[in-house]
Amino acid sequence: MRVGVLDLQGDVSEHVESLRRCGADTARIKRIEQLDGLDGLIIPGGESTAIGKLMVKYGFMTAIPEQVRRGMGVYGTCAGLILEATEIEGSDQPRLGLLDMVAKRNAFGRQVASFEADLEIPALGPEPFRAVFIRAPYIGEVHRGVEELASVGDKIVMAAGGKHLVTAFHPELTDDPRVHRYFLERLGRA
Repeated sequence: MRVGVLDLQGDVSEHVESLRRCGADTARIKRIEQLDGLDGLIIPGGESTAIGKLMVKYGFMTAIPEQVRRGMGVYGTCAGLILEATEIEGSDQPRLGLLDMVAKRNAFGRQVASFEADLEIPALGPEPFRAVFIRAPYIGEVHRGVEELASVGDKIVMAAGGKHLVTAFHPELTDDPRVHRYFLERLGRA
C-alpha cells in the first residue's frame, strides 16, 4: 500500500516515519503528478489558511478530488481536518469538502492552551490513546456518511467516512501507531 504525505507545511517527517513503522510504502508529495498511484494521502497539521492557499497555487485543490474519485483516501490531522470539511465555521477559505461536517478552527484556544488527553477510541481497541492537541480545531457537527469516532466532552475530535479520516490531534507526535494503522485498514476495506 502506497501512502503519500502532502509536503507543503507541518509534521511531514513524523507522518512519514509513522507510516513506515506501520509497513506502508510512503513518499513526500510536493507536486500533483506524485499523487498518481497513491492509495492514500495524509494532510498534516499546520496553518490551514496557508496550506489551503498553497494547495490552490500548486493545483492540489483540483488534483486531490480527482484522485479521490479514482479511489484514494485522505487522512487530515489538525489543519488537515479543517481542509477536509464541507463547512468551516466563519470562514470561506479553500477546502476539499471530502467529509460532510462542520469544522471549527482554533476551537480549543490559542497555542498556549495546547494540551494532551487520554481518549477512548473504540475503533483502536480498549486502551486509551494519548492525544496531543496543538491549537486544535474540533468538529461541531457531522452529517450524512460521517461517523464520530472520539470526542473531548461534547467536542468531536475524530471522525471518518469511507476511506477518509480526520483527527483534531497529532498522532504523529506520539509513539503509538494505532491511528495510522487504522487509516491503512480503512484504505484496505473501504
